[in-house]
Amino acid sequence: MNIKIISFLLLFAAESAYGQKINLDKTNLVPNNVYMEITKLQGESIVRVIKDSAIKEADEPTFVRIKSTNFKNGTIEVEVLSRLLPTASPTDRGFIGVAFRINDINSEFEAIYIRPTNGRAEDQVRRNHSIQYFSFPDYKYDRLRKESPEKYESYADMGLNEWIKMKIEIKDGQAKLFLNNSKQPSLIVNDLKHGADKYGAVGLFVDVGTEGYFRNLKISPLN
Repeated sequence: MNIKIISFLLLFAAESAYGQKINLDKTNLVPNNVYMEITKLQGESIVRVIKDSAIKEADEPTFVRIKSTNFKNGTIEVEVLSRLLPTASPTDRGFIGVAFRINDINSEFEAIYIRPTNGRAEDQVRRNHSIQYFSFPDYKYDRLRKESPEKYESYADMGLNEWIKMKIEIKDGQAKLFLNNSKQPSLIVNDLKHGADKYGAVGLFVDVGTEGYFRNLKISPLN
């Protein structure tokens, strides 16, 4: 059997194993540039994540990598809750979301995250920046906003300290984000920067000033 067929079968087997709730315990979680713990919130065991304060730049590989994932196409669902840390600055927004197709050394990945403080801001420009796509390492939010304003960001109603369901559908070079069981996507990205053929791990992403909580992670294959 040649190498291409073997690689296809391994990828198919990995993706076929999805479709069920992913176990979020310490045996399946690898923190990368973050502090992580399993804690209780409202009596429920969930994952708490805070970015390493030594990482000063935004849109860096600051996530908890899920060991059991090797993802290309399908659906990622997770519930997130964001709070601002006491040390958060006035420009921190409660950044929280999902990284996907993370390579083996965490040096390349795609990500979509939300800024809950922007969702109900009185400033319309801030509202327009409630949702963000970026691609590490070359296409962070500031470059995308400068080169393609409005293309990789969007608005949705959301707030701090509330559970928000994120559902990301990925197919080849496209990703769609649905929030809180909406039938229509809040963001559509038609040109994932690492291309259509990449695959890798899924991660629970946070950025500066955020105390992030995650529960009910589910990964499903492409139908």
